[in-house]
Amino acid sequence: MEDKKNNTSLSLSFPSPENGVYDEEKQSPGSDSPAKTGRRKPGGWRAMPYVLGNETFERLAGMGLLANFMQFLLTVFHLDLVSATNFLNIWSGVTSFIPLLGAFISDAYIGRFWTIAIASIFEMMGMFTLTLIPWLPQLHPPPCKVGQQCKTANKSQMGFLAMGLGFLSIGSGGIRPCSIPFGVDQFDSTTDEGRKGIASFFNWYYATFTMVLIIAVTLVVYIQDSVSWVIGFGIPTILMFVSLILFFVGTKVYVYVKPEGSIFTSIVQVFVVTHKKRKLKLPDERERNGVFYDPPLPEGSIVKKLPLTNKYRSLNKAAIVMEDEINTDGTCSNKWRLCSIQQIEEVKCLLKIIPVWSTGIICFTAMAQQGTFTMSQALKMNRHLGPKFQIPAGSLSIISMITVGMWIPIYDRLIVPSLRKVTRIEGGITLLQRIGIGMVFSILSMVVAGLIEKVRRNSAIMHNSPDGIAPITVMWLAPQLILMGFAEAFNIIGQIEFYNKEFPENMSSVANSLFSCTMAGASYLSTLLVNVLHETTGRHGHPDWLTKDINQGRVENYYYLIAVLGVLNLFYFIYIARRYQYKTRLVVDDEVKPYSEVHELHDMKY
Repeated sequence: MEDKKNNTSLSLSFPSPENGVYDEEKQSPGSDSPAKTGRRKPGGWRAMPYVLGNETFERLAGMGLLANFMQFLLTVFHLDLVSATNFLNIWSGVTSFIPLLGAFISDAYIGRFWTIAIASIFEMMGMFTLTLIPWLPQLHPPPCKVGQQCKTANKSQMGFLAMGLGFLSIGSGGIRPCSIPFGVDQFDSTTDEGRKGIASFFNWYYATFTMVLIIAVTLVVYIQDSVSWVIGFGIPTILMFVSLILFFVGTKVYVYVKPEGSIFTSIVQVFVVTHKKRKLKLPDERERNGVFYDPPLPEGSIVKKLPLTNKYRSLNKAAIVMEDEINTDGTCSNKWRLCSIQQIEEVKCLLKIIPVWSTGIICFTAMAQQGTFTMSQALKMNRHLGPKFQIPAGSLSIISMITVGMWIPIYDRLIVPSLRKVTRIEGGITLLQRIGIGMVFSILSMVVAGLIEKVRRNSAIMHNSPDGIAPITVMWLAPQLILMGFAEAFNIIGQIEFYNKEFPENMSSVANSLFSCTMAGASYLSTLLVNVLHETTGRHGHPDWLTKDINQGRVENYYYLIAVLGVLNLFYFIYIARRYQYKTRLVVDDEVKPYSEVHELHDMKY
């Protein structure tokens, strides 16, 4: 895989060529063309046991630790429902934003190998810290029985918990944006064999991801729920240690791609230069020749050349060439005084996508309830399967996963080909239509969740058992989880594909980071809603909707509120989607040619 570099000062030394494989083209100072090529055979499948092994154990460790964390906060730390939800949402939001910083550090300074290595150490520290909490009595409140007044965690105990989660956030911030790209680095995308290897790597990556999810929300959660929190946290910690060892064992076969600078720097440069040149007048269409800086792309670049457009046209001022801004060899003398058309159009791609991105926050807010209030519902329902086995509340999310796993092959193999014949669109429907369908399912899921919660609460109040558990099976929650599975299958997968197709090739890290930011926004919106409802709905002697005792609250109203926000968000989404212009769209050709033959149409709408 060719990787053209501008020399960057590094604070960490890279593994030496003797201990690994470099994949780079060294450049002569002041030249854009490669002067010397230093390449060895890529790691390829020789590196995969270490890469995939590391990924599998790391994900199993992380998900196994956190899949049941809401119940840990409620039963071990004795937090009330609102406090536990806020704590989890705030932490999830922080964890989802940090990958932006991780991507920047990796691209601009230390590269993917060292980013993953350092992040893995922090994640290991976080898991060890969290394992100590249920193990050592002084790190958690004393246990209490049903009916007793439970003692809540003190400041030092909450501080120790926050420190462990902080280490996990730092670890996730480095691993999330780098794990897939580091695996892709091991293959040479310029060869057929390498491209097949990359495609196969993605298949194995998501196959192991699905297996990890199922194990995490079943076996590990069961151990935490029914055996011991110490063992349930200790197993993921041991797996993370195995992951770390596997990662470093493979250092002799990895490909190491050095950092070449972050796209975030380029984005900031466009806005800074635009501000500096804000008083300049843009030329007419006929006078554009030679006015704007438009150098050719580096030889062998995988990025497609973007033409200058009039959208967000004030940014075009950043490419206007002034005196002494171009060297004699045609290069830019100062990137903080002049930007290329390519840079500007890449920023425009980001600005164009932000309105679409913002609509995903409310949809994700609905999905986020699976780990908070849905689990609280499950804890107050009959979870027994037979006389001895009890379904862990944290394992119910497997219903959504099974829905996604069963639906995707049907959709991909049966529904898409049928739709393709009617719509002549390569994907059957457009990506924005797919995202919109997911929003509809998320709204339906919240409505159904509210209806089921009303039935559950009425049953619990009618039977008035000492533990407050309603004598109805927890499988009543299956409809809302199945609908949420459909929402994920359409919306999440649609968003990921949309971002990766609509961004330029060199902005893939930004695309993946945007998806994490959507989850962060959903976490913070959920926190805001919970706090506002907790403070405003409890009046005239009545408990608030989200009171500590879920049987005394009105959680169904909270679900209905999210559904209403989802409807408003859907109308906003339809408005912006109908005006959105795709960068490219693959459309099936007429019946004269096979359906496998497609062509690209530019600037097509929703």
